[in-house]
Amino acid sequence: MPADWTDALARARSHAPYLARGLELWPELAGLLAEGYGDAALSRAKSAGQGISDTAVALRREKRALATVLAIGDLAGAFDLDKVMRELSLFADRAMHRAIEAAISRRVEGAGCEGMIALALGKHGAGELNYSSDIDPILLYDPDRLARRDRDEPGEAAQRYARDIVRLLSEVTSEGYVFRVDLRLRPAAEVTPLAIPVLAAITHYESSALAWERAAYIRARACAGDIAAGEEFLDQIRPFVWRRSLDFGAIDAVRQLTRRIREQQSGPAAPAPEYNVKLGRGGIREIEFFAQTHQLIHGGRNPDLRHKHTRGALDALAKAEHILPADAEALGESYDGLRRIEHRLQMVADRQTHTLPSGEALDNAAKLDGYADGAVWLKHITGLTAPAAQRYDALLAEDEVSVPSDSPHVGPAEARAALSPELEARVKAWTDGRFAPLRSTAALSAFEAIQEPLLDSLASATKPESAVARWETLLSRLTSAINLFRLLEARPGLFQLLADALTLAPPLANAIAMRPELVDALIDRSALDLPGSREELTAAMQRGERGDTYEDKLDRIRIVTGEIRFALGVQLIETAHDPLEIAAALSRTAEAAIETAQHAAEEEFAARHGRIEGSELIVLGLGRLGGGLLTHASDLDIVYVFTGSHEGESDGARPLGATLYFNRLAQRVSAALSVPTAEGALYEVDTRLRPQGAQGPLAVSLDSFLRYQAEDAWTWEHMALIRARALTGNDQARVQIESGLREVLCRTRDRQALQTDVMKMRSEMAAYKHPRGPLDVKLLRGGLVDLEFVVHYLQLRDGTALTPRLDHAIAQLIDEGLLPEGLGEAHDLMTRLLVGTRLLAPDLAIPAGPQKAILARLCRAADFKALKASLGDARSEVAACWQDVFGQTLEMDE
Repeated sequence: MPADWTDALARARSHAPYLARGLELWPELAGLLAEGYGDAALSRAKSAGQGISDTAVALRREKRALATVLAIGDLAGAFDLDKVMRELSLFADRAMHRAIEAAISRRVEGAGCEGMIALALGKHGAGELNYSSDIDPILLYDPDRLARRDRDEPGEAAQRYARDIVRLLSEVTSEGYVFRVDLRLRPAAEVTPLAIPVLAAITHYESSALAWERAAYIRARACAGDIAAGEEFLDQIRPFVWRRSLDFGAIDAVRQLTRRIREQQSGPAAPAPEYNVKLGRGGIREIEFFAQTHQLIHGGRNPDLRHKHTRGALDALAKAEHILPADAEALGESYDGLRRIEHRLQMVADRQTHTLPSGEALDNAAKLDGYADGAVWLKHITGLTAPAAQRYDALLAEDEVSVPSDSPHVGPAEARAALSPELEARVKAWTDGRFAPLRSTAALSAFEAIQEPLLDSLASATKPESAVARWETLLSRLTSAINLFRLLEARPGLFQLLADALTLAPPLANAIAMRPELVDALIDRSALDLPGSREELTAAMQRGERGDTYEDKLDRIRIVTGEIRFALGVQLIETAHDPLEIAAALSRTAEAAIETAQHAAEEEFAARHGRIEGSELIVLGLGRLGGGLLTHASDLDIVYVFTGSHEGESDGARPLGATLYFNRLAQRVSAALSVPTAEGALYEVDTRLRPQGAQGPLAVSLDSFLRYQAEDAWTWEHMALIRARALTGNDQARVQIESGLREVLCRTRDRQALQTDVMKMRSEMAAYKHPRGPLDVKLLRGGLVDLEFVVHYLQLRDGTALTPRLDHAIAQLIDEGLLPEGLGEAHDLMTRLLVGTRLLAPDLAIPAGPQKAILARLCRAADFKALKASLGDARSEVAACWQDVFGQTLEMDE
């Protein structure tokens, strides 16, 4: 709708005495607004205090003029809500900065603001100030940099400045006031001075801050004074605000705060006279807390969620699939609508009110907003609060962020009686003081609440002794058990997932014992969803923080990768997805890690040695990585090549020739992927498939690589090359690699010599690599290795189906009549079993207990007996194919 300035001015004069008086005081502004020149009026309002030497008077005049223009533009529909809130917040920044300057210059003429910091919190920090809002700054100072008189102690000077700043902004004079200033959000406000030394504040937030302070700092920013020092302070306390590990106690505290706000509200629960649009059910505060609670849960691991602006936070949470897009839209519309209602209430008389009036006052406010009367207005407001109330009710019930309690477990836990009295006594003895996390009264109470389900889950373990030992390892590594136990008590579904990980899958149990924070990967309803695309995973790994070091970037890769691999492991043992999908997701994750690690290593390396124009390092994935189907136990088979000439040289401060440059860079990439950091290890990297194996250079030029493959490579190297895939590099380089590899692999071969080489290689492998157990579907004769040899032989013999992914190659060879129909199903069955056993039976022996049922379900068999029969059939299928292709009978393992 076009702006209606005439109607807006008429409503303001008739229904808002404060605005009517502002228009009288500023006839020039009223004239510009009447003619529709809103932006010109806004610009003029910002200069209302120019030329006035008294800072207090100048700011008050600018405030009055600005509030008048913004209100009329708002009522006219010319200024949207974001513009209004942003302009008010920017004015608060300017006012605070000028107040700091004035306070300091009164004592030290010509001094700057160095060492005096104002942090904006709440709506001011979010850039969402309303017409008659308090501002809630925190004032900090650096004693070593603060300007002061020689006889003044830094603390004394800082308190004097703080008092002057508050007085200058909030004192009511004949010109009005600028902002009411509330300093009660500062650390330990009941006992601390108005301005806090920076180091004291850091100590407070690192050691004794309360849970609500974390939520408050979600919207904190340096707004005035020494901005750079303020940003540095916020960087230092960022780990306090954005904890990578979930702090269920903090989240619960935010919810409890809302419950108390609801309980303390004496007004009506739904819009009516005396309803509070800020604190009432479905009001502004509940929408803000809805967003902030989810930010506290997920923002530690995803910096994209750290929006200060409420609608921005809701949209980011929806984009990350932590809340539904419909919820984000509904809450966002409600928030904007309620903020407009809040503004109308405050425009009337410049009162800090959020309460709907009654009688004629309600009708008056409604008419200011363009509604016929109060009854119609209340109906509109009800439409805004109802969606917010409904969604916050669900959040308080903790449903929105729970792992589904009906996750697909194999069966109910066995009777508790199966746990021996000795083990039960051992578990109950955890409270004897041996474990530091279980020494406080609160921790003991939290443990008591989960003790019965814990004993039940231990009783259902295949090896209860091992399960108890894993829980004890977990306890020994926790710094605090309270949050974990509270979380498990509140999330029965999550408790079951964690218990399964600790009792059914030794690799997952070891991972969670080493890194208890991995439980955070299971906290929300997306815990059982497959991860997104490689591009999305790469973006998650590359999300950084201001001031991140190279080590921070490597830690980030390990954190994200570890959480995804752990979640995928849980999805596997819960049979939430086909193991083939899990394997593909593990591969996408590894590819994202490689890309991110290479990018970080290149940036670090280039800082010293520069770059080589026209050349780049390319990572080739081979083996299961190249084929795009990894398991949880897979290492990464990698070959490094570089484009461009041997003769190139880098352009940095310490230039290197191309060969040395890319070999050192390749070493950096391998280290970035494999060297343990504070966040643990990542992958085992195997580069032995490069030309000349371990004796050759780590990275070779692409021309040298292709020439070696064409002239010197052995047959086994060409078999490995079939599954080579460029994982990094630009499109042109990838096309060049694919074309060069195809030329090598499609060359005409002596069939008999090829068959002799293949048979010899398989015979030698069988001699020194024996099956590790009855479930070793890789090395058992008729297993995956034999299948791969058949497929690679046919691919090289006929130069066909040259795709890195084995199942796709098999399907193509079947279509060409080179393989029997059943071989695709045999491959899929054995690959599913391979993926499953890496977690559920890592020793490749037949497990006892629920693992057998899980493996059967993963392999789409009715039970484990049927799975064994299907495995036998699949191996026989491969053996028959081996006989047809090579004319040799396989000696099958028992």
